[in-house]
Amino acid sequence: NHVHALVTPQADKALSTMMQHVGRSYVRYFNQRHGRTGTLWEGRFRSALIQTDRYFLACMVYIDLNPVRAGMVAQPLDHPWSSHAHYVGARQDSGLVPHPLYWALGNTPFARERAYADLVQSGIGENEKQVLTSSALGGWVLGEDDFTKGLQPLTSRRVHKTKAGRPAGGQTQI
Repeated sequence: NHVHALVTPQADKALSTMMQHVGRSYVRYFNQRHGRTGTLWEGRFRSALIQTDRYFLACMVYIDLNPVRAGMVAQPLDHPWSSHAHYVGARQDSGLVPHPLYWALGNTPFARERAYADLVQSGIGENEKQVLTSSALGGWVLGEDDFTKGLQPLTSRRVHKTKAGRPAGGQTQI
């Protein structure tokens, strides 16, 4: 009922344009082909800006382990719709362009594949999993405090979750 995609757009608004295209064209095609109506996914499209150097590889690992956590497969290699097999050298996928942080895992393809397989084998901790999940589900920026504070002046929206309700400190006049 959902899809995780970790992408680095090459142009402003490229991701939202792609998602609009999927929503308008592919969903219509899929529904006609399968005699159904409605959306394919539960809820709306959400995206989160990621502090790349801190969280990109953790997000890759999280996504690769998601089908395992969901009980869909025993190991990431068993999931046919995952890029995991490509990144560990078990299958080539010409549609994928590895991120520079993946390339930095080693000087040779074998070294990169082994290093990434080791990262996935190590998994991610509960605390980091919670941070990744809440950021993705809420559409919040995923990054350290300095990173998020630097983004705030550049955007017209909040970059992190705040407490619900009115700000503390004063009474509201009616």
